[in-house]
Amino acid sequence: MSKKTLIILGAIVLVIVVYVMNTDKQASGASATGCKVTVTADVLNARETADGNAKIVGKYLRDASFDALPGVQNGFRKVADDKWVAAAFTAPVAGSAC
Repeated sequence: MSKKTLIILGAIVLVIVVYVMNTDKQASGASATGCKVTVTADVLNARETADGNAKIVGKYLRDASFDALPGVQNGFRKVADDKWVAAAFTAPVAGSAC
């Protein structure tokens, strides 16, 4: 085999390995924070602070799943820096530690 063919085959194998590893992580409900939630509302606003009157910085649609931090503050769950969602409109994914 030529050197070029070996490099191409190596790249393909690498892509397959990364894909399989990522698929396994998603299937297990794994999360970097240990907490993963799903949106139960039709549209869920993400706010800048844990306050229903805070500036809207994003939106999630029903059934969207994403990492969050365990615990709730003032009825809101932190999902990123300066990004909070109303906890009442999320449900922990089975097996996550929320």
